[in-house]
Amino acid sequence: MSTLPQSQGVQGTRPATRSRLDRCLHHPAFLPFIGFIVLFVLMIFINDNFLTANNLTNVARQVSINAIIAVGMTCAILSGGIDLSVGPVMALSGTVAAGLMVAGVPVPLAMLAGLAVGAAFGAINGSCIAWLRMPPIIVTLATMGIARGLGLIYTGGYPISGLPDAFSWLGRGTLFGIQVPILVMLLVYLLAWLVLNHMPFGRHLYSVGGNVEAARLSGIQVPRVRLLVYVISGFTAALAGLVLSSRLMSGQPNAGEGFELDAIAAVVLGGAAIAGGRGAIIGTLVGAMMLGVLNNGLNLMGVSPYVQNVIKGAIILAAIWMSSMKRR
Repeated sequence: MSTLPQSQGVQGTRPATRSRLDRCLHHPAFLPFIGFIVLFVLMIFINDNFLTANNLTNVARQVSINAIIAVGMTCAILSGGIDLSVGPVMALSGTVAAGLMVAGVPVPLAMLAGLAVGAAFGAINGSCIAWLRMPPIIVTLATMGIARGLGLIYTGGYPISGLPDAFSWLGRGTLFGIQVPILVMLLVYLLAWLVLNHMPFGRHLYSVGGNVEAARLSGIQVPRVRLLVYVISGFTAALAGLVLSSRLMSGQPNAGEGFELDAIAAVVLGGAAIAGGRGAIIGTLVGAMMLGVLNNGLNLMGVSPYVQNVIKGAIILAAIWMSSMKRR
């Protein structure tokens, strides 16, 4: 008689254990994480200089900018849209902040102005998409050109140098022995994880991306969700622009070329469905790290940048194909 409750207790734990295991195996970031581990181990065997503290720190610092942009891109793709304007918005925000600092504006106020520029472009994108019902790819393609043009007009096509030394801390400083860009990246991902997994906005975002009509019928304010999505995307692009400007100690009007493609690649490699409604912010971080490790490993091996583009393009196509097959 005494063994029966114990037997039932053991059997009772098996479904829960199996359920947790199933959730882990079916998590959108599971396969990307396995792919990252395989790639990481492969790079260790290919190049002896890969697994060094300096190189790994360099990889994380280089990844941080793309990873921050990819947070906003994740929100856009989860909603069923896309944001092609993040690269030029990043450059414009960085140059505006740099120009204000050179003009004598205090560093914190100049940084806030740069972030406001990014959020404003996001609000323009979101308004056109949410209320004017314009396609996201067309809207953000147009604002991509506008942001790039404004940046070149503002700077005259030349970098803005002579930034105050206090600004360098954001891109070159360290805190608790960790470089500040890496800490900024981790903080952004922590906040994004909390918002997407533990706040109503996150649930609404997944609902809009999964089935916009069902979301509307359930009472979700779809236009407001879409507006906030693109404001977040513009804000994270601006934050990445500030980090880059601080790291270079100059405002570069031509910065961010091709960054939108890297951000999309990070999101797709992280297991998000390009059609929206499925994905995880942790997967995006894994995807960004995967791209960073791949770029670093190929550079260490002396692979031509042209060949690197071919390899990355093939990997992105494979990831999209796997995502489509899994969705079907």
